[in-house]
Amino acid sequence: MQSWRRKALLLALSASWLLVLLGAFPLLRLAVPTRPRAGASQGWPRWLDAELLQSFSQPGELLEDAPEPPQGPRGGSCDWGACFDASKCRGGGLKVFVYSAAGPVSETHRRILASIEGSRYHTSNAAEACLLLLPLTRDSSAGECSPVPPQWNGGRNHLVLSLHPAPCPRTFQLGQAMVAEASPTVDTFRHGFDVALPLLPEAHALRGGAPGQLRQHSPHPRVALLALAEERGGWHTAGTNFSACPWDGRCEQDHGPEQTHPGATLPNATFCLIPGHRPDASHFLQALQAGCIPVLLSPRWELPFSEVIDWTKAAIVTDKRLPLQVLAALQQMPLTRVLALRQQTQFLWDAYFSSVEKVIHTTLEIIQDRIFGASAHPSLLWNSPPGALLALSTFSTSPSDFPFYHVQQGSRPVGRFSALIWVGAPGKPPLKLIQAVAGSQHCAQHSFSEPQALGSMLRMQRKSRKIPPQIQIQILVLWSSEKPPPPRWPETAVPLTVSEGHRKVSDRFFPYNAISTDAILSLDAHSSLSTSEVDFAFVVWQSFPERMVGFLTWNHFWDEALGGWGYTAERANEFSMVLTSAAFYHRYYHTLFTHSLPEALRALADEAPTCVDVLMNFLVAAVTKLPPIKVPYRKQHQEARPPLAPEGRGPRPEPQPPVRNCINQMAAGFGHMPLVSSRLRLDPVLFKDSVSVLRKKYRSLEKP
Repeated sequence: MQSWRRKALLLALSASWLLVLLGAFPLLRLAVPTRPRAGASQGWPRWLDAELLQSFSQPGELLEDAPEPPQGPRGGSCDWGACFDASKCRGGGLKVFVYSAAGPVSETHRRILASIEGSRYHTSNAAEACLLLLPLTRDSSAGECSPVPPQWNGGRNHLVLSLHPAPCPRTFQLGQAMVAEASPTVDTFRHGFDVALPLLPEAHALRGGAPGQLRQHSPHPRVALLALAEERGGWHTAGTNFSACPWDGRCEQDHGPEQTHPGATLPNATFCLIPGHRPDASHFLQALQAGCIPVLLSPRWELPFSEVIDWTKAAIVTDKRLPLQVLAALQQMPLTRVLALRQQTQFLWDAYFSSVEKVIHTTLEIIQDRIFGASAHPSLLWNSPPGALLALSTFSTSPSDFPFYHVQQGSRPVGRFSALIWVGAPGKPPLKLIQAVAGSQHCAQHSFSEPQALGSMLRMQRKSRKIPPQIQIQILVLWSSEKPPPPRWPETAVPLTVSEGHRKVSDRFFPYNAISTDAILSLDAHSSLSTSEVDFAFVVWQSFPERMVGFLTWNHFWDEALGGWGYTAERANEFSMVLTSAAFYHRYYHTLFTHSLPEALRALADEAPTCVDVLMNFLVAAVTKLPPIKVPYRKQHQEARPPLAPEGRGPRPEPQPPVRNCINQMAAGFGHMPLVSSRLRLDPVLFKDSVSVLRKKYRSLEKP
């Protein structure tokens, strides 16, 4: 009897375990996405639970979850290796030719042309172009897309650009052409070949763009936790009782502080819930600009620039069929994680999405990275400030060579500098200045075996800006004066090179290949500095290698009377610019100045010498979002006061138009005012303290 009971109990336990295993296996499949096939395009995971969820829902409720019929990728089996000839781009890099409109130029076509013309990518000769760009815009007269250009060649080395979804019916086959369109569906997007763009509004800024609107990085108690994108274009906020709001935006109760209206564009919340339908992609950029963390609910569109941007650092992709779990996870997210996500939204918005120009340049930079390989821009450069658009791969592919990543890399700049002295106006040669700079311990170079070689002077009678790379410069004199240079120069402890020839003012910021040090000390012939001033300024720069460190300062201001920007050299408690007649900065800014700035801005600086200082400060401030650093100096420079404001902001004589307008024209060229004001000056420890002079390291700074 007992044996029979034991057998029955064992049989029952075995049957129950079998039922548990059989019943649990389908449930486990809920969390297991399909395994991608080798060589298949990688999209969002497709879940294998449609048949299970149907039995727990009313008919018609989950129709959107039903698997859609697969659509063949555009262009057949096109990929980067098969449909793009990269050999045309090896010589001069990525050169882009934009087809002109067959009829009247649309506003979209005009904005695309304005974004590329004047950039380092543009060429007006289709024969030398590496990439042929065809903007897909609507012809107002015919209502159809632009016709196929004569150099179409089956679409090879072509990029069809569509800033807005389906602007017109396409009447031609794409063939081997790449497609860059707004919010493409995951089924038709070809990874590694096409480029996913953001869905831009019609009135998106051409350049510059509005800044991010985030003012409070951590969740504020009086700010709503969630904002739900609505179909009619607005946002609906919900407070702590957010479980009352389903995904479709119909909130039965709203305990939040406010409810936005359809006309409001930017949400005021910590998380922004965005449905996965393609029309809802327009809310994505709004959330980024507002610093509201996008929570994408099973998106069916490819995230913009997903090939290079790590969206896990700025957005959350989740399953819309798990509402309670998602909402609970958002409410319990650590504040440190919230802070990191919100900061990344602001960086990505400003670096890649705030203007049409940045969107198009990012698209071209992605294609250029494909040409030169994945190492052209490591992921750190794409996903860390200031972004890949401002970290040119033509300068270096290593983050440690740029001035922005020393903290992440745990490194610091090389402990020496090169001096670049500009001699433009007629005057005496800067002999005392050369001796003061050469006496700096940070300028010395000990690679020569004989002491006499250190004091040798190399004089180059040539007009070319190229200097043989075997000449390692420590002091470079750019002689651009009408008077000939002196026959003899002072003996120095470092190599001295004199490059003679007429140059434009902007040529002082040319990336001379013989300057190999990270730091450059930019000087004018009339500058007057002591060795102690140079040493201390360089030590300060080593702690802030991404910023400009200088002695004389200017400040910008808004002139209500003239309705524009102005700047002054009046000594006050604020400054936003340092004069490049005596300043330290990283040599990478020479590369940015020459190859990244529009040619029109460099030409403007050549017209008025005062404007070249303004332009360099604009560039560094736009990259770093930080002000320059001021250090003390013992004697004023002769060019301490610009001709624009001889007496500060008070009554002043009418300046020359190029000088008066350069700061406003540069602000228009950048699309915004990038300068940042500061009230900080860094002095040495014990500077002007009542202690013995023998205890002070930089003693000559206090001499009259």
